[in-house]
Amino acid sequence: MNIKRVTIKIGSNVLTRRDGTLDFTRMSALVDQVAALRRAGIEVVMISSGAVASGRSELRDSIDAAGLDEVSARQLFSAVGQAKLINRYFELFRDHRMTCGQVLATKENLATRRHYLNQQRCIEVMLRSGVVPVVNENDTVSVTELMFTDNDELSGLIATMTDSDALIILSNIDGIYTGDPADPSSRLIETIDQTTDVSGYICSSRSSLGRGGMTTKHRIARKVAAEGIAVIIANGKRDSVLTGLLLDREQPPHTLFLPAATRPSSLRKWIAHSDSFAKGTLHIDDGAARAIRAGGTSLLTVGLLDAEGDFERDDIVRAVAPDGTTVAWGRSAYSAAEARAAAGQSGHTPLIHADYLYVDESDLFRDR
Repeated sequence: MNIKRVTIKIGSNVLTRRDGTLDFTRMSALVDQVAALRRAGIEVVMISSGAVASGRSELRDSIDAAGLDEVSARQLFSAVGQAKLINRYFELFRDHRMTCGQVLATKENLATRRHYLNQQRCIEVMLRSGVVPVVNENDTVSVTELMFTDNDELSGLIATMTDSDALIILSNIDGIYTGDPADPSSRLIETIDQTTDVSGYICSSRSSLGRGGMTTKHRIARKVAAEGIAVIIANGKRDSVLTGLLLDREQPPHTLFLPAATRPSSLRKWIAHSDSFAKGTLHIDDGAARAIRAGGTSLLTVGLLDAEGDFERDDIVRAVAPDGTTVAWGRSAYSAAEARAAAGQSGHTPLIHADYLYVDESDLFRDR
């Protein structure tokens, strides 16, 4: 692979020890590798977990968090841990005469096209200036309904936003296996293309520290690879994993999701990762669902049964078939009231034009 820009997601289980404290030795080793990539001419965007775990370990002996609800505890731990985490990264990069900068994102910040482009410009300016962006969700202001699934979801969005050549997701296992990774009979799946179905091998259990699991990694990897970006799942606790993957001939064990040959436009990439931003739901009939799944068509008002939610023009909405499955999502040309008024009628402009519609073409993109 000819990699000029890479997005690297570092999971909580990579950065923390068993007791929940930050693993400074691992952090230092990973920064050393990122510095080596930068010296080799590869631009790097980092998505780093670890803030909440860092804050929890810092405060656990000084306060009683037992009385806090889950959101309040997360906000508190993140506020303390984020400062600790970014300060450590700053010092480690400074040892290499490099500078990193913090980028805090929330789902709400990326839900509109304008905010998305503002975030994109910020990261591009940092990269052009030789600064390594360290991105994390801003858990101090996020509440449950506004949170990303986890940093895997955020990393997929950032990888496409920055037009990266590859996304590397570092976890605590080597990749996707044909069974339990602890089972000696299980085999590492080294390569997955757009037609490979490995959903039967995906375990839905989550890691002890992160919010997501292999189900989310698989779904995000599928979506990002379909947008022309290579995706690698590898073990972040292996020595020299990043330099091994990108600079050495003998690579460490990993699972590679092969990228599609073509890449969508910037607008369609934003829409592709906007499902969780949806402000409303369009209930469509079977005919409309079949037409959309066939590809290349707009969603017309004649196929609309009902519109749920309080959305405005240009908001992201989800189109749902009669059986409850999500068919597509995209930018609505109607407000909720306008959509309901035009439901079932012909002769109107498209409810969602094909250029602003992302079709969920396969169950492989959905959690099972």
